[in-house]
Amino acid sequence: MNETQTAPDRQARITTILVANRGEIALRVIRSARAMGLRTVAVYSDADAASPHVRAADTAVRLGPAPAAESYLDIAAVLEAARAAGADAVHPGYGFLSENAGFAGACREAGLVFIGPSAEVISALGRKDAARDLAERADVPVLRAYPAGQVPAEVFPVLVKAASGGGGKGMRIVRDPADLPDALASAEREAVSAFGDGTVLVERYLEHGRHVEVQILADSHGTVLHLGERDCSVQRRHQKVVEESPAPTISPALRERLLEAAVRLCREVGYVNAGTVEFIVSGEEFFFLEVNTRLQVEHSVTELVTGLDLVELQIRVARGEPLPRLSARPDGHAIEVRVYAEDAEHGFLPQAGSAERVLWPAAADPGSLRVDTALRSGGEVTAYYDPMVAKVTAHGADREAARRALLDALEATEISGLITNLPFLRKLLGSAEFADAVLDTSWLDTHPDLPFHPRLDPDGPTPFDVRDGWRLGAAPAPARALADRFGGPGEAAADADGTVRAPMPGTVLAVKASVGQQVAAGEPLGVLEAMKMEHTLTAPCDGRVTEVGAAVGEQVPLGHRLFHVEVG
Repeated sequence: MNETQTAPDRQARITTILVANRGEIALRVIRSARAMGLRTVAVYSDADAASPHVRAADTAVRLGPAPAAESYLDIAAVLEAARAAGADAVHPGYGFLSENAGFAGACREAGLVFIGPSAEVISALGRKDAARDLAERADVPVLRAYPAGQVPAEVFPVLVKAASGGGGKGMRIVRDPADLPDALASAEREAVSAFGDGTVLVERYLEHGRHVEVQILADSHGTVLHLGERDCSVQRRHQKVVEESPAPTISPALRERLLEAAVRLCREVGYVNAGTVEFIVSGEEFFFLEVNTRLQVEHSVTELVTGLDLVELQIRVARGEPLPRLSARPDGHAIEVRVYAEDAEHGFLPQAGSAERVLWPAAADPGSLRVDTALRSGGEVTAYYDPMVAKVTAHGADREAARRALLDALEATEISGLITNLPFLRKLLGSAEFADAVLDTSWLDTHPDLPFHPRLDPDGPTPFDVRDGWRLGAAPAPARALADRFGGPGEAAADADGTVRAPMPGTVLAVKASVGQQVAAGEPLGVLEAMKMEHTLTAPCDGRVTEVGAAVGEQVPLGHRLFHVEVG
């Protein structure tokens, strides 16, 4: 395939941009558009009517009465909002409709400029199975994939992953062949919920690989550039926690091969606008993972080391302008952490609730520190969306300077009334393991007892052990947790008497136990979905199920009594 988008006869007219997204990325796009003298339009669900991005835009349009997350996925509603507001362009941000080829095509048919690659390119690269074929054609190494029912035992561990979408959703590591059927079913359900497509792939899993990705920018005049690479190896549940640029552990020779492979692949498909080519790296080998046909969450680290505004460049490319001469040589080092509403002490379980007081670090120089967030004091984090509430990014002359600057920024950050991963991030950034860059993609999931884990402080309580949002120079404010007792990763909260309760508001996806059934401790009882992630509900003890208080498809509130297991 070589669907190169040719240069338009004249530049596209863009005066008003509708941002088809919410939260910090909507604010990010609005900021750059306003600096370019462009009018902006926000869209919002009923749950977001008072959100910062609604107030920041020049005008805002309600999407409709659908449940909050679904509102942003309603293509007809978004297009109608663009028409009503007089928009002539749409920026999709990331998530939601950003990698939806149908949406990109619908924008074009409606006479709107889609600020991103063409529908044809999104379609070609948006599915991991099709993208693998294109990568092979471009002579980019790929990991071997297997049909779901034909995976040799000696290949394990394997990675089950959704063919569509990203963000770690629909992914499962499987080490035992007996666990593959359940992993496939679970990944398919999660993929349908997140992307509307339940197709999954099975690939060989590299146990200690590093996740390295290349930022690409291309125009409609045939120019394809890379803007360096980022290391995104610090992950939990296949979702990124820390990103940095340049990658700290790869050799100059490997870096050059990675960058060339990313450019080669994008030339092969005629890519236009911003995108990211992702790889897994093991030693001096690398293998293609996927292409994200959009702006990445972690684009801020690239902006800090290049001094470029990627959103502005996206808009200029969408108008048909040729890219200027850009230097890909990084200036110093940048590190970003994602602040999540989640309980890092209990399997990174997502949280929801109100943030009573929020204090972000001040930056004297936006080129040295930036905070991308829509969370303010009194802000609500709901179960409708991904639990990420902010990105904090620091830049320094080298990696160690960036690490220390970011650690100082996190120590000056306060979020009270809501459980977040801030204490965990402080421990992680302050650890010898991170300082020495020894973390890989599986580290957080397979080493729960690392010295920097908040539960394991041999020196006793410190500000880093406060789970609710540490206050600088003051006593911590009480946090309103979703439940007082949590199980292990992905488990529900369990009472001492054997009652299993919903650890957060969510939808029951599966009920695997029935009244009278004998179960063993840790045996799955059901599956709850919240914040677009699945959470397995397990038996707290050996015994007999005496109560099932949930049905598939039911919406349950926090603390809802789901199961009861009687000991014996």
